[in-house]
Amino acid sequence: MILELLSAGLVITACLAIFLDEAVYSVVALAGTFLFTSLLYALNGAIFVAVFQFSVGAGTLAVLFLSGEMLSERPLKKTLTKNLFKVVLAGALLSLPPIFLSISTPANEVSGVSFGEALWTLRAGDVVLQGLVIMTVALGIAVILYEKKTGGKH
Repeated sequence: MILELLSAGLVITACLAIFLDEAVYSVVALAGTFLFTSLLYALNGAIFVAVFQFSVGAGTLAVLFLSGEMLSERPLKKTLTKNLFKVVLAGALLSLPPIFLSISTPANEVSGVSFGEALWTLRAGDVVLQGLVIMTVALGIAVILYEKKTGGKH
């Protein structure tokens, strides 16, 4: 049951990260998404992957938090609690089928490789792509800040 609750929390925080209007609140929701992902990895026996995911998430969140704070404009209206409730409800509804429907899970040792081992040794492409995304975001922020500093003059 704990895995289902963590999965529901993961879906809800991911929905909040996408649909919240203010950038800082979205980054906080994304922090929850990274935390739930790390906890799911840890509970499935992939401790090194959990630590790696948490550290990549912390670095990404630092960049996104600073850029969101510096580059976003303050909204004139406050976020409505009604809209926030709708997003949380939608995330909860999306997470109901895995909780209540029984889905047969394949054994972790199908090919002689454990789940944790497979995540740690077979994630090279994923890790490279995560690094590429983080680098692209950092370069984009640097360009925006440079343009803002020079006023668009080259």
